[in-house]
Amino acid sequence: MALGTAQAGGATTVPAPPVRRRLPGWAKGILWAVGVIAILSTASYLTGVNTLTSTNTAQTALRLALPILLAALGGLWAERAGVVNIGLEGMMILGTWGAAWGAYHGGPWLGLVAAMVGGALGGLLHAVATVTFNVNHIVSGVAINLLGLGVAKYLSTLIFQPLSGNPRQSPTVPTFDTYSATFLSDWLSDLEKQQRVGISDAAGLVNGLVTGVSPLTIIAILLVPVSYLVLWRTRFGLRLRSCGENPVAAESLGVNVYAYRYTGVLLSGALAGLGGAALVLLQGGGGYLENQTNGRGYIGLAAMIFGNWRPGGLLGGAALFGYSDGLQLAGGGKAVLALLYGAVLLLGVIVVVQLFRRKWLGAVLGAVAAGILYWIYWANDSLPGDLIPYTPHVVTLIVLAVASQRLRMPKADGARYRRGEGD
Repeated sequence: MALGTAQAGGATTVPAPPVRRRLPGWAKGILWAVGVIAILSTASYLTGVNTLTSTNTAQTALRLALPILLAALGGLWAERAGVVNIGLEGMMILGTWGAAWGAYHGGPWLGLVAAMVGGALGGLLHAVATVTFNVNHIVSGVAINLLGLGVAKYLSTLIFQPLSGNPRQSPTVPTFDTYSATFLSDWLSDLEKQQRVGISDAAGLVNGLVTGVSPLTIIAILLVPVSYLVLWRTRFGLRLRSCGENPVAAESLGVNVYAYRYTGVLLSGALAGLGGAALVLLQGGGGYLENQTNGRGYIGLAAMIFGNWRPGGLLGGAALFGYSDGLQLAGGGKAVLALLYGAVLLLGVIVVVQLFRRKWLGAVLGAVAAGILYWIYWANDSLPGDLIPYTPHVVTLIVLAVASQRLRMPKADGARYRRGEGD
């Protein structure tokens, strides 16, 4: 008889395999953050480009990541309820106009409320089309994007042109004040100036996160754990997510699927409008400008997919895209080229891990990709200026291609549903 088995009444019982304990999500996040800092620090040291981990880069990246983070959270709420929200871009555009109008008449806090209302109105239209009339979610989302662009342009011409003299922008509006942890910032600045490998790099990145912080920044970051707690730790969140997994089963248990989907899409629009407000009401904004969103709604959707429809994952995606955008603004082509060197180091680590797991194909593909990126780094002193502004878009495509194998979307996301289908 084999070890680990026992007989009782002639039957053989095999003990259950031991349960593997997994690290909690917050611990994995910390490990990823430490790993990223280590790679950026090594790349900064080997290339001599200090911009990779400077305070200015981190501060710029945080500001640019906020609209993407808020749009991604908006997509999360809609898609967990079962509604695909391609219309995030249009809702963000409505949010930018609302933020400028509200801030001009009543200050940044009124602008914040007006932005949420504008985005929520776009969400309401999307909900009416997809939930009530069962319009294809992609078609409705594209229509919302076009409608948002057209409405904002019309209202800007009607209301802002007499004030600013330009139909494509608003007059200058007040922005949120910023605050810094002065006692901590001074100490971190001193550490950064010492140019100690690893320590100075971490100090520069952390210093950028505690310097020039606005109330909207704090609100956006707090919305990540709040979204997790509501969606995964409350009865309301369980019912909303059930509408995105199996609406027929949810209805059979007494859940009003239409009401929960409307709620999810309305909150999605309000969060996307909040993302638009981040472009207007933070330092460096100061008003509405046509085409101000520049595709950030789509990048927010990509960050949500990269994060596997989870709040913590989309936070990492928004940070990645915000950092790549902030780096190209702070350091130009030379800094982006140094980031490629960091990508080579990351791919090297991945190749080693794949070899350890005996996944030969993944190791070969990783080695080939690392070789191509290193050749680009070695053959160029700087990237062409025309390509640099598209750095976050290229990063979006690469990350989605790499992450596509482990994604698990809500089962009923985008599926048409009629009340009473389960009868």
